[in-house]
Amino acid sequence: MDGDKERPVRVVFGDFELDAAQRLLLRHGSETPLSPKAFRLLELLLDRRPEAISKEELVEHLWEGTFVSDASLHNLVAEIRAALDDDPRTARFIRTVSRYGYAFHGEARLSPAADIAPSSGTPSGPRLVWRRREWPLSEGSNVIGRDRDCAVYIDSRTVSRHHAKIVVTSGATTIEDLDSKNGTSVEGQKVTRPVALEDGARVRIGSVTMTFRTLDSQLSTLTERRR
Repeated sequence: MDGDKERPVRVVFGDFELDAAQRLLLRHGSETPLSPKAFRLLELLLDRRPEAISKEELVEHLWEGTFVSDASLHNLVAEIRAALDDDPRTARFIRTVSRYGYAFHGEARLSPAADIAPSSGTPSGPRLVWRRREWPLSEGSNVIGRDRDCAVYIDSRTVSRHHAKIVVTSGATTIEDLDSKNGTSVEGQKVTRPVALEDGARVRIGSVTMTFRTLDSQLSTLTERRR
């Protein structure tokens, strides 16, 4: 979550609120301490809820390029559970997916302070939408990737640093892959050359699926329920 490229997100679940902008986990307004890596893990699980994330992806995301044992990840999960008073046998928030990884489940919602509408009114113009986030696209080239300098910054290990680019002109908007490791697709079709985008097109970048929008639309805040 990058405050320069995305709207700050505050997510409420149970008695807790995670404030991504201030890097705080709050319980009834009081800070609940978490180590930086435990906070990042909780943030990632919330961001991808209710999706289960493999241990391998979590380890690579948290300890990029460094070998660690499974115990390191287990200890972080235990730290989060202790902070949330979450019993693994009757988990309310952090679910263990046997022989795979972990997932956040239960109810979570944006806090009222994070239920943001742009000051200029209803969002308009070309943009990419992913869950509660959206990135406006400028005329010209907009690079999508895991590099924080990208116009569309996506914090996922399945996304290359410079993964794809969207080119906006007065006549059309196209997307092309930048020799990414995990590929780019539009409506399920792999992108091997520039592809024109139409309003509502589903764009997959690595494991992240977004929606391309050109028409005015009002994003609504939804409560995600356990599936």
